Amino acid sequence: MTEGPGELRRVDAGDVRVGYLDSGPHDGPVVVLLHGWPYDIHSFAEVVPLLTGAGRRVVVPYLRGFGATRFRSDGTPRNGQPAALAADTVALMDALGVERATLAGFDWGARTADVIAALLPDRCTGLVSVSGYLIAGQEAGRAPLPPAAELSWWYQFYFATDRGRDGYDRNRRDFAELIWRTASPRWRFDDATFDRSASAFDNPDHVDVVIHNYRWRLGLAEGEARYDEWERRLADNPGISVPTITLEGDANGAPHLDPSVYAGRFTGRYEHRTVTGGIGHNLPQEAPQAFAQAILDLP
Repeated sequence: MTEGPGELRRVDAGDVRVGYLDSGPHDGPVVVLLHGWPYDIHSFAEVVPLLTGAGRRVVVPYLRGFGATRFRSDGTPRNGQPAALAADTVALMDALGVERATLAGFDWGARTADVIAALLPDRCTGLVSVSGYLIAGQEAGRAPLPPAAELSWWYQFYFATDRGRDGYDRNRRDFAELIWRTASPRWRFDDATFDRSASAFDNPDHVDVVIHNYRWRLGLAEGEARYDEWERRLADNPGISVPTITLEGDANGAPHLDPSVYAGRFTGRYEHRTVTGGIGHNLPQEAPQAFAQAILDLP
């Protein structure tokens, strides 16, 4: 089976059997690319050859609830909390025998990479994070925001209701296309590009994982006790000491902070880059050269 820039592989990693791409020289420095919601591994289709051409081994997994990734047991909670996604990534690295890697992602993927870089810096040689420092505990999620900011999170409140869950389940593709257009208002993607990614939302666990993720953020759903220690540490907004480049598109229509707000969270070598030209939320797919270059510029 071919998915984007390589052959899809599968490996058992913790709670899930991960569907992933593994491209480039096996003995090269490893880069793990992490997608967001509602996107998939095709966000990196043009990034991968830029990295493998520079001698990097590139691993691109489907997150739990997306594409070919499946839970290994029917009894495992369909948990979407960030700590669980981070644990999946570490388990994948373990399964592949990867001790350390550069982690790079956007949206859920950037949040996952941030968590690993903060809590397990020995596993992370460098970090590229779109929209910067995305670590936040449940207490922060419970705090009300100004009305204009709350408006931009409208879907989070929709997902908090049974009506919203059912609506998302019935309209996954229409919902995702709406998010794509509002989060990247100047990205002129075609139907074929959208359809290639939208099939990832047909995963049988997709709705459960997505709904749990957003309900957990608001404190409306419980996480798993095995992640409590991680969550206690993350609630203190720990610094990230690994070499980091944060990126932001100049036309990101999704909720995001000004880089000045989070710059102090990065305590090691740090740089922020704004990518111009009408670049929205799905930065790796809209500006693959800039995303790949940030990875290659890390030590």
